[in-house]
Amino acid sequence: MSGPSASDDRGLTALLAPESVAIIGASADRLRIGGRPIDAMLRAGYRGRILPVNPNRDRIQGLACHPSVADLPETPDAAIVAVPAAGALDAVEALGQRGCRAVTLFTAGFAETGEAGRAAQDRLLEITRRHGMRMLGPNSLGVYNTRLAYYGTFSSSLDTGFPRDGNIGIASQSGAYGAHLGAVARDRGLGVSMLVSTGNEADVTVADAIRWMAGSDQVEVICAYMEGINDPAGLIAAADLARANGKPIFLLKAGRSELGAHAAASHTASLTGDDAVVSAVLARHGVIRVEDTDQMMDYAYTAHHRIYPVGNSMGFITVSGGAGIIASDEAEQLGLPMPPMPADAQARLKALLPISSPVNPLDCTAQALNDPTLFERFMRAALQDGGYRSVACFMTYVAGGKDLAPVLLDTLAPLRSDFPDRLLALCVIGPPDVIRSYEDAGFLVFQDPSRCVRALAAMGRVGDMLAQPAVEAPPLPAAPALPPAQPDEHEAKTILAAAGINAAPEAVVQTAAEAGAAAARLGFPVVMKILSADILHKSDIGGVRLGIGSAAEAEEAHHAIRDAVAAAAPDARLSGVLVARQITGGTECFMGISRDPTFGPMAAFGLGGIFVEVLKDVVIRPCPFGVAEAREMIGAIRGAAILQGARGRPPADLDALAEMLSRLSVFAASAGPRLVSVDLNPVLVMPQGQGAWALDAVIELDEAADAA
Repeated sequence: MSGPSASDDRGLTALLAPESVAIIGASADRLRIGGRPIDAMLRAGYRGRILPVNPNRDRIQGLACHPSVADLPETPDAAIVAVPAAGALDAVEALGQRGCRAVTLFTAGFAETGEAGRAAQDRLLEITRRHGMRMLGPNSLGVYNTRLAYYGTFSSSLDTGFPRDGNIGIASQSGAYGAHLGAVARDRGLGVSMLVSTGNEADVTVADAIRWMAGSDQVEVICAYMEGINDPAGLIAAADLARANGKPIFLLKAGRSELGAHAAASHTASLTGDDAVVSAVLARHGVIRVEDTDQMMDYAYTAHHRIYPVGNSMGFITVSGGAGIIASDEAEQLGLPMPPMPADAQARLKALLPISSPVNPLDCTAQALNDPTLFERFMRAALQDGGYRSVACFMTYVAGGKDLAPVLLDTLAPLRSDFPDRLLALCVIGPPDVIRSYEDAGFLVFQDPSRCVRALAAMGRVGDMLAQPAVEAPPLPAAPALPPAQPDEHEAKTILAAAGINAAPEAVVQTAAEAGAAAARLGFPVVMKILSADILHKSDIGGVRLGIGSAAEAEEAHHAIRDAVAAAAPDARLSGVLVARQITGGTECFMGISRDPTFGPMAAFGLGGIFVEVLKDVVIRPCPFGVAEAREMIGAIRGAAILQGARGRPPADLDALAEMLSRLSVFAASAGPRLVSVDLNPVLVMPQGQGAWALDAVIELDEAADAA
């Protein structure tokens, strides 16, 4: 994918940070859509020039008004179009002819209304591209940039107050919800320097907005709301740029769509729904998904300190044993380590307060009411002796009193300067001015200990993500030759063998005599299966026989399989019977490919049997990936200990398994869009050093696509 051009970046800068803006359809009524942005910019003190356009007015809200775009005294950097859809195309054409570089369309009535609206939107896009303009919308709530006091939006959220300036940027497909996020951030005291609502995304997408923020010095923390991903390649590139620049992205992705129609045919597809695919792709590129607005704001609030501990661990100081248990439960669920304090440090704290529990959580008890310095001593011990990267102290209403708060603050304040690279959080209930005093001293403040722990854990995820080098995708070979029609199992294994994926030795036979001879040649025991591209679940109709120990048994099995299939699936196209050496003694796994319509081929891995069928213990990744990422993927399933040698089992050949999984991902990425899915189920991984074998293979192709 080629990167954005310099003109694209200039257009985005003109859109998001304009030095002058024309308002097409400007209104003298401060409450109308064409009047709100003018009113907001005048009240906020916009540092650029506002150029109202309305043929029926000489002045609007105290500003000189111009009858048309052609009559403007200068070419504006950007323009806002707030006229009905019927006049929007002419307005955009006039702006393009004038040389305007960017336009925001408040106007609705385009693709969101149906085919006629989509055709009109396409004409808008043609105009902007012909003139080299960037377009936000149509059907957009607009944008604001607090550094410039630029409020190119008609959001009524500004009626209750302007956003605070700060280092957080918000990009949202939904205008109303984006403005809601901005208002929630403002009311929580968070500084948001920029909000972009993309509307229909005819041109500028959330990915474009994230990319601009990732390269801007006014945004350090990026929050995003998305319903659909219209620019997957752009989103991945933007996420990679944000990670390279040390900026976390917290994304709220709405919409958990149904599985595609091919899910019934592909076992892999039934395990990798759209939402799971989105999570896997975003995680690979460092994006942190959030579940709701509160979580997004908690993470953004915590991240605005820009402390992202690598190898995070938490020490939790408390006056309540209950709060310590709650925090410990949350930390364990999130995988946030809470190792115990060193023995000598525990002894010193025990000597200081014999009734304490100084392990971790560190319970300094209600005695801290009598001696508030205990909070500082226990926190300092956790930081200095425990070495925890994050330390939280549950002080509840104890620290919220106006008399005790100043004493505590004087005691605790030196910790912030003594440990500048640590996350320090307090759980406090108190009046807003008391809470603000702790925050002004550099402490994070939460009411709820669970939310506190979740936010601290997320910062560790950010730190680990930022510390990881960008993933280098393996090179792709030439596209494999795929048959024009659906392959049967033997053909599928032959195709995969060319990609380096091993299957058990096997032969295709047409008669019982051939079956007996092939079985003797391959070596007993053997397994026999009906061979048909039309039959996916062979064992369900009697099309599989296991543990065949002689040539006579193989001949008998051939007759039995043919008879069973003839009765159960008389119309199925048969290619013969497959005779294969039966390999035993390993652990059954599952791996497969499903082509996602947005992100392309996705690889899935899990243990076989109940783990994949019932527990759905599956990890997915976008293709392609190398052996190291395949090994990490294998280790990420909940049942990984079974492969690593749990309860006296020999460890599996993880090197061979990872090699096979990586090769499958490379095959899928190189195969092109005709490859719909691959199921290898089971894959038998043998004990260490003995390899891995695909015992069954199904390849599903899009036969309607061009097979050339």
